[in-house]
Amino acid sequence: MKLRSQHLSSWLKVPVIFALLAAFSPLFGQDEAPPYESYEAFAESGGFALFTVNNLWLLISAALVFIMHLGFSCVETGLTQSKNTVNILFKNVFIISAGILGYALYGFNAMYPSGDTFNNFFAFGSWFGVDNEDVTMVTDAYNNYTWWTDFIFQAMFAATAATIVSGAVAERIKLGSFMIYAALLVTFIYPITGSWEWGYGWLDDRGFVDFAGSSLVHGFGGFAALAAVIVLGPRAGKYLAGGKIKPILGHSMPLAAIGVFLLWMGWYGFNGGSVLSADPRGVSYVFVTTSLAAASGALGAMFTSWALLKKPDLSMALNGILAGLVGITAGADVIGMAGSIVVGLIAGALVVFSIIFFDKIKIDDPVGAISVHGVCGIWGTVAVAIFSDAAPLGIQIIGTLSISAFAFLASFVLATIIKVTIGFRVSADEEAEGLDIGEHGAEAYPDFTPAHKG
Repeated sequence: MKLRSQHLSSWLKVPVIFALLAAFSPLFGQDEAPPYESYEAFAESGGFALFTVNNLWLLISAALVFIMHLGFSCVETGLTQSKNTVNILFKNVFIISAGILGYALYGFNAMYPSGDTFNNFFAFGSWFGVDNEDVTMVTDAYNNYTWWTDFIFQAMFAATAATIVSGAVAERIKLGSFMIYAALLVTFIYPITGSWEWGYGWLDDRGFVDFAGSSLVHGFGGFAALAAVIVLGPRAGKYLAGGKIKPILGHSMPLAAIGVFLLWMGWYGFNGGSVLSADPRGVSYVFVTTSLAAASGALGAMFTSWALLKKPDLSMALNGILAGLVGITAGADVIGMAGSIVVGLIAGALVVFSIIFFDKIKIDDPVGAISVHGVCGIWGTVAVAIFSDAAPLGIQIIGTLSISAFAFLASFVLATIIKVTIGFRVSADEEAEGLDIGEHGAEAYPDFTPAHKG
């Protein structure tokens, strides 16, 4: 999802009927809009209708990605204990709010640098960088949208990285410590690896491809989560003597299912908006590859978990949907339809094996975020080279491992510093009582707790 990059086809590659309509209808306007001295001058041009449609689609996509944060909230609360529901919801409210502001204050201009502020590895950020009246339009045959539209679309992506970590560290992390961690992660760390490809950094120079963020968003969040979980440690009572694992069940599978379906819907904005225009072929193509991978991911996880666990597991099936979505995200614009199904199937099976593996080595991830986003993010990035000719296999491997390693190391250092200074984990008593009471003095379901009965 490069800023102002060319994705898929231009209007000239649309079927002939659309080309004929373009010649007679102001809706399509001209293929290449010349530079205009003012917004008003552009509004009077024949290309303004096309600009409006493209800009509107990107804004709708930003809104769909925003809805994904509700989806994450539902998944995380549904797959964890009811006594921590308020805490998880509070964290998600903070993440989207701090994410947008941090991205405005620093992150956006660090991720998409210009001029001499970038050395291909690290760029300094700053405030927005334009005046309120400066529209700074991108007006070419591929991408038509305002500077402000681009910012809000990218900001929704940025907040996702911290949301991924939120689920993995749920039920035992200090609220204040997490807030500091998440704000620093989104504002200063996430834009670094994002700039390596989407900001035309060193990975982009070498031909690395990550269309909408299998590595740059999901892999980053997954491996940042892995580091934070290692520093934090598992939940009390999860791993018993003799290698036994005690399941800590989530309190609401309906809520988890609602969250996954909200995420699936939001992914149409996540991937569809990354076309960066309302190009009919581009958007529809990405919608279908995204859908096929999600569906096959669900089936892959269903049957793999059924075979391994001897029972059909709903939580695995739900994570299979997300695994398929993460898997196709890097190549949704270049991988074919049959390839998308295979990518999703493998991601769905992979996430089951990964969740079981991390449990065996005592990495406690209540929602499976490390497996869904981290492991399947790597798979999806490598799959671009396997199922298309968009990028060489070598650079895809180098790129995804570099992003994952940087995210892990930066997160590990940040989490360790917080741990040795203000503490990273709540007390044993607070964990047993629940973070809703200990951190917030409130309950999500007061009418259904023992203290309110009788």
